[in-house]
Amino acid sequence: MKPTVIIITLMFFVGGCSKSADSSDGVVTQFGEEVSGVATYYDADGSGACMFDASPDDMNVAALNAVQWSTSAWCGACADVSGPDGSVRVRIVDLCPECDHGHLDMSPQAFDQIAERALGIVDITWQFVSCDVSGPIRYLYKDGSNEWWTAIQIRNHRLPVASVEWSADGETWNLTERTEYNYFLDESGFGPDGVRVRVTAIDGQIIEDDLPPPQSELEIAGTAQF
Repeated sequence: MKPTVIIITLMFFVGGCSKSADSSDGVVTQFGEEVSGVATYYDADGSGACMFDASPDDMNVAALNAVQWSTSAWCGACADVSGPDGSVRVRIVDLCPECDHGHLDMSPQAFDQIAERALGIVDITWQFVSCDVSGPIRYLYKDGSNEWWTAIQIRNHRLPVASVEWSADGETWNLTERTEYNYFLDESGFGPDGVRVRVTAIDGQIIEDDLPPPQSELEIAGTAQF
């Protein structure tokens, strides 16, 4: 099946900022909104609750606090962080369950770029921004995925992903469920055949791709980027 793509640009504005992600606590985080909080560091390797692979060549990563986690909505998102001694752009790869609103738990390498590591904890301001990525978005079928139970993850995205839908005929669309472990799930599966998938970014941009039938741990390159 030949991959095709349709990109439609739509913008939703809430209070002057682009679309937001809501946490279970009712806290609304706007994309681009400046947040005040604190930074700490931990032994990060790029993996974690977002279920990404370790990234030894990209250690500018962080864990997001539980208040703003929003069912993994910010997994893979990037944040510009300013501290006492400088700034750094980090990618959200993990969850910090004990952290309060505004708290980023960073890799030591990222923390070093904003403050002396000996301080342990520092005040910061930060905001979600577009990631500097190259190439198209990527799709990963979760281990165990099959025609009767399908979970898919979106990787290498410039903007946070708002939703994922799939269609067997290109006309009737089925909305997947976002999970806490950063996959989009259909408990009944995508079926035995190839499907068209529609990915919507937080600002309303849409990418559609044709994917092969679900197969455990199969990764596929998309055809476009947000």
